[in-house]
Amino acid sequence: MSSQDDPAFNEAPLGYSLSQRAMAARPQPYLDGLNPAQREAVEMTDGPVLMLAGAGTGKTRALTARIAHLLNTGLARPNEILAVTFTNKAAREMKERVARLLGQSVEGMPWLGTFHAINVKLLRRHAELVGLKSNFTILDTDDQIRLLKQVINAANIDEKRWPARQLAGLIDNWKNRAWTPENVPVAESSAFNSMGVDLYAAYQRRLKDLNAVDFGDLLLHMVTVFQKHEDVLRQYQRWFRYILVDEYQDTNVAQYLWLRLLAAGHKNICCVGDDDQSIYGWRGAEVGNILRFERDFPGAHVVRLEQNYRSTAHILGAASGVIRGNEGRLGKTLWTDRDEGEKLRLIGHWDGEEEARWVGEEIEAMQRGTRGGRTYSADDMAILVRASHQMRAFEDRFLTIGLPYRVIGGPRFYERMEIRDAMAYFRLATSPTDDLAFERIVNTPKRGLGDKAQQKIQRAARANGVPLLEGARLLIAADDISGKGKTELAKFVRQMDQWHAMALDPAQSHIELAELMLDESGYTTMWQNDKSPDAPGRLENLKELVKALEQFENLQGFLEHVALIMDNEQDSDEPKVSVMTLHAAKGLEFPVVFLPGWEDGLFPSQRSMDESGLKGLEEERRLAYVGITRAEEVCTISFAANRRVFGQWQSSLPSRFIDELPEEHVDVLTPPGLYGGGYGAAGMSNVSTLEEDAASRDVYNSPGWRRLQTRSAQAQRVTQRTSRVIDMTADSTFTVGERVFHQKFGYGSVVGIEGDKLNIAFEKAGAKHVVARFVTLAEQADDIPF
Repeated sequence: MSSQDDPAFNEAPLGYSLSQRAMAARPQPYLDGLNPAQREAVEMTDGPVLMLAGAGTGKTRALTARIAHLLNTGLARPNEILAVTFTNKAAREMKERVARLLGQSVEGMPWLGTFHAINVKLLRRHAELVGLKSNFTILDTDDQIRLLKQVINAANIDEKRWPARQLAGLIDNWKNRAWTPENVPVAESSAFNSMGVDLYAAYQRRLKDLNAVDFGDLLLHMVTVFQKHEDVLRQYQRWFRYILVDEYQDTNVAQYLWLRLLAAGHKNICCVGDDDQSIYGWRGAEVGNILRFERDFPGAHVVRLEQNYRSTAHILGAASGVIRGNEGRLGKTLWTDRDEGEKLRLIGHWDGEEEARWVGEEIEAMQRGTRGGRTYSADDMAILVRASHQMRAFEDRFLTIGLPYRVIGGPRFYERMEIRDAMAYFRLATSPTDDLAFERIVNTPKRGLGDKAQQKIQRAARANGVPLLEGARLLIAADDISGKGKTELAKFVRQMDQWHAMALDPAQSHIELAELMLDESGYTTMWQNDKSPDAPGRLENLKELVKALEQFENLQGFLEHVALIMDNEQDSDEPKVSVMTLHAAKGLEFPVVFLPGWEDGLFPSQRSMDESGLKGLEEERRLAYVGITRAEEVCTISFAANRRVFGQWQSSLPSRFIDELPEEHVDVLTPPGLYGGGYGAAGMSNVSTLEEDAASRDVYNSPGWRRLQTRSAQAQRVTQRTSRVIDMTADSTFTVGERVFHQKFGYGSVVGIEGDKLNIAFEKAGAKHVVARFVTLAEQADDIPF
């Protein structure tokens, strides 16, 4: 069926003018209850409109009322409205709301959906214009990775050095920017060992041969069609009389170009968004799209939705104070006619574990109503963290005290894949008969042991009535396995024997052993080489797992603890505290919100600032704004003075965003003696010399900051000398003959070095193999603030 015959595109009858359509307008109950700004955004139907909608200002209500208005007044038929969202859930909600507003079912709106869903329909109509057939296949991520591996192997590139996931991320980034292989900029040509563009072109050829596309192609192909086939573009410009876009601040370059091309004729485009909530730059979103809307569409009408229906005045005041620090924003001031409510609460803690304990106690007090004020259900409360590894301390605490919780947007900490893998190594090292642990990790990371090899191990174990680890040993001895698999399996068995002996040694540090296992097994290296967006977070989670071991005497005690608390399952229908990342919280709201971990390096994220500079810092600040504006009634920000990292305490500086909180909207709960009892917004005059940076608005030039640097210089030098196994490839900077100090074994001399592992002859404990990170030079040992 041709596009012209498609009933979804029947044009209005000749002579049926827009004014005649409007004459048939019916009553407009959907306008009732709208505030003046919302109503202005609904009734301004001609030309470009930017609905700049702050958090909690009722933008979805205004957007759906606008669709209802276009339909009710006869300005457009259902099939003449293009309404684009980012999620299927948002699309369904929009359609349902429009139906409720009009009091009837809304049929025939085929162009209300996500960017991908709409472009699938368009591309099937015009597949031949990009060399495809209309029945093309859409590859999922796994299929895409397999195809890219074939392309990499065909180019004789070592896939271990240049993994397919890295290439997939690179190509996805280029497609988000609407770059075909032919127009990737020269500046990008060095990517992927200078082979990126060629591999991209080869990948696209393979896709065409397979009559397939990936998700990035859906937008890219349609942008290409519109750019090269003006007749097709004009057809859609004529048929889509009105265009509406939700969450415009989250659009990438390809989506932006697609929208601009479609709206270039009539310019009846209404974009709804909030530049202060653009937090997805890491996945291609361009905040500049919304910032330059008025330049892209001269004469655009900007409507600011500033009346907030969600939060109290103090919460809005605190959020506005923080976001005001961004230069790249259009600007708006949220206000509410609600009561002022409680001030935002700010509290500092000695360490992260104390922070988790305090939050748990506060939640229980709010449930009982003993904190003062109203009683809150667990469903009313949320903990929003910057990084997923922060969840571990809260999950441990909640499981211990029996506080029901749910993790939104991902599994619970101890259910995450990388944590279960790591704990399987710990389990097998402590209990070599743990066959379930063996099955999970024998080929993780890859050791060349496919299904057939693993079946041989199982048969050998069953035939001899022994555990799988012993079955593997028998298989090797019988020479019943060959090739790489045999070599790697033999190495794995030897390593397990060594680790088991170390686990039984009461003098052996279980923390060091855990580090050693994750390092020598190649497990952390596997994630270091993985270029997927998830990999850095998984490495952070592994570091957090090692940190959790510090609270236990040995691996066995830790494993028992995890097994017991994870068995404490909660009934699915009872109220639960929500735990999630700040990114996952966008669009949600809760009466009570806790925002822990506001420390520089953690929030704002050091990685984000290192990779994107000022742009990254401004996105982090927008994330802070999103976090605060999730709260309806009570918002608590907390930070820790210290974090224990690999057995050593490290001082933490409060987030620079804390100093941006307006004093009049903040109530400081920090106990006396910690940071002088106040921080940033507290404006304390009697802070201690160490914490003067807290009271100073210019934290990084304050005397307190310089004193803190001086005080921690020794510890920093030690950190620089020692290796970080999880962070990077470890290289020891110690030399044979140096006298060193270990917290458990005391003083000794280095007699041998293997990578990041040292062979040390200790004066009292004898010869030991230890990881370099746990050792300091003897002359520095007395100066370290343990």
